[in-house]
Amino acid sequence: MATSALQYAGLALGGVGMVGTVAVTIMPQWRVSAFIGSNIVVFENIWEGLWMDCVRQANIRMQCKIYDSLLALPPALQASRGLMCAASVLSFLTFMTAVLGMKCTKCTGDNDKLKGHILLTAGIMFIITGLVVLIPVSWVANSIIRDFYNPRVGNGQKHELGEALYIGWTTALVLIAAGAIFCCVSCVSKTNSSYRYSIPSHRTTPRSYHVEKKSPSVYSKSQYV
Repeated sequence: MATSALQYAGLALGGVGMVGTVAVTIMPQWRVSAFIGSNIVVFENIWEGLWMDCVRQANIRMQCKIYDSLLALPPALQASRGLMCAASVLSFLTFMTAVLGMKCTKCTGDNDKLKGHILLTAGIMFIITGLVVLIPVSWVANSIIRDFYNPRVGNGQKHELGEALYIGWTTALVLIAAGAIFCCVSCVSKTNSSYRYSIPSHRTTPRSYHVEKKSPSVYSKSQYV
């Protein structure tokens, strides 16, 4: 029962991580315009994401525009787009792999050893996916913080951390946690299966006992003949 509960918990975390990865990839709130100075009146907010930038005026109207060219983006956003697309595909494949290794799934039969290997593979893939999500999010955050404290960068070119970065860090931790749970479940299932095969069955021990019990009578009868 405990193993099944851990499997469901890992699958739930993996599903949340998959949805979060896709959401972070689509969200435009990667870089938010920074307003520095006491005399600045904020009339609009500018959001920059991996696919588009959006302008929201006075919290009423928002207009988004897709980037005309990938080469017009900063290097951090260019690399982040490719890594997040790869993470989205990898998270979906990993989630489906984890489903095949669940106890309630009958596609792979009732082979516990095979399902243990599948869950171990899913756990490793979840951890790798979490690292793939963590790299671009941390990279973009580092570039934003570096430019923010750089005196050579003008106040109009500085940005702040957007909501997508915080969701990305949370998603990476959730994916790594799901991978750790599946790895632990795989190790526990392997230990239980090896312990099960090491114990002799109850059917063989009485037979061997009866054979040892009957053998002296046979020899004694042959001596009398």
